[in-house]
Amino acid sequence: MKTISCILFTVAALSACNSKTDLNKENLTTGMEAYLAKRGDLCLAKNVWPIDVTQREIDAGGRNAIQMPILEKMGLVSYSVATVRATADGISADIKVRRYDLTDEGKKYYLHKEMRSIKSDGDIKFQQGDLCAAKLTLDKVVGWEVSKTSGNEKMVVVNYTYKADAAPWTKDIDVQHVFPMVDRIVKGAGTMQLQESFKLTPDGWVAVDL
Repeated sequence: MKTISCILFTVAALSACNSKTDLNKENLTTGMEAYLAKRGDLCLAKNVWPIDVTQREIDAGGRNAIQMPILEKMGLVSYSVATVRATADGISADIKVRRYDLTDEGKKYYLHKEMRSIKSDGDIKFQQGDLCAAKLTLDKVVGWEVSKTSGNEKMVVVNYTYKADAAPWTKDIDVQHVFPMVDRIVKGAGTMQLQESFKLTPDGWVAVDL
């Protein structure tokens, strides 16, 4: 009877030691995997289609004016000439634009889900979908640092490496040139360390971004 009691006590103790709210690698790994399952899409910030490019943007070397022809080269978009009404300095006029839209191939990489991005003023912007280049999954949790403890709230910053399941067109040198951050992240798979903030909840460690 004493032996059984000891076994039961040991099991209970182990369960307590393995609480999902403990700050350890196992629990943070679970949290990171859950985060990347929802937020691990590496996208191009091309949310709303079609995308019109004006001659002024072309002359100025604007972002879409540079990037869209490369996506066209990859077979992801095609363009037609459209007429739109534009207003400048209080004067309205019809102007010609290059109207880019996704091809059937491009639609394979357009993910229909809620996307979050941070605007220049720090506010969170929500978009329903984006053209995506890769899916990131967890390689390993490298380490963490407690960043805030206030009352019952506890937060940590997790350093981690990742794996990248990238679209084949990300290997094109022109794509790498016009989307340098995408290129950097894809090539950094397995070695580059990223960070994510987590907070402690009754259900365990959850990414703040979720």
